[in-house]
Amino acid sequence: MSLPSSLPGPPSSPLRQLLGFGWMQTRACAFAIALLSGVAASTLLPDLPVARYDLLVVYGVLLTLLFWTRGWESNRDVAVIAVCHVIGLAFELVKVSLGSWSYPEPAVLKFAGVPLYGGFLYAAVGSYVCRAWHLADLELVRYRPRATALVAAAVYANFFTHHWLPDVRWPLAALLAAVTARTWVRFTVRGVRHRMPLALSFVLIGFFLWLAENLATYVGAWRYPYQTHGWQPVGVEKFGAWALLISVTVVLAAAAFSGRRTAPAARA
Repeated sequence: MSLPSSLPGPPSSPLRQLLGFGWMQTRACAFAIALLSGVAASTLLPDLPVARYDLLVVYGVLLTLLFWTRGWESNRDVAVIAVCHVIGLAFELVKVSLGSWSYPEPAVLKFAGVPLYGGFLYAAVGSYVCRAWHLADLELVRYRPRATALVAAAVYANFFTHHWLPDVRWPLAALLAAVTARTWVRFTVRGVRHRMPLALSFVLIGFFLWLAENLATYVGAWRYPYQTHGWQPVGVEKFGAWALLISVTVVLAAAAFSGRRTAPAARA
């Protein structure tokens, strides 16, 4: 699928490039859009003998199989997404146990207060990064894999340890900016090659993940303590948290696609 060729101007015109970029990003978000749509639709279901969270686990598995069998995600993509799922579940187990947020509904496929479907929320982020890598023919220029991976690992660890030790996310943000200062992301929109700083891509993705988190909590994906008696917007500090956390997913994808700009996958 592509944008209509009747759009005004040559392929390189700013309007066509902007619309092409937006359409490409929408396609990259296909798994996330389908997952959140399923979460929203599940709130409209009548009372069933199966818990809503358990149904969402089945739905997430079916979505994964659909994307894989259709060739929209390769074996390598599925491996990256599976790692994101596991990392996300570990994150959820700690955060839910500390009361940072909750999944208040009962379920059979639920451990220590965390339903297994919670991992699919992180898998959706992994799916976005993998699909964007293919659709935009991404290339990292002057990327420092070891240094960036070490900082990303420290960022991930800090989201656990700050509950007991000093929170060092701002020093880590500065360190992440430093190790990626000369790293550019090159990408293609409608045949035209562009580039942006990798650090800027973290900020932009973090912003849209924050918007998605607002939507996800609105449709009942999970609940923060201040949303117990009715939905409220997610605090803007989560924007910064996502801008840092996305570095973990990008490091995983970069390792999986090392030496190749894209991986074999159908361009849905």
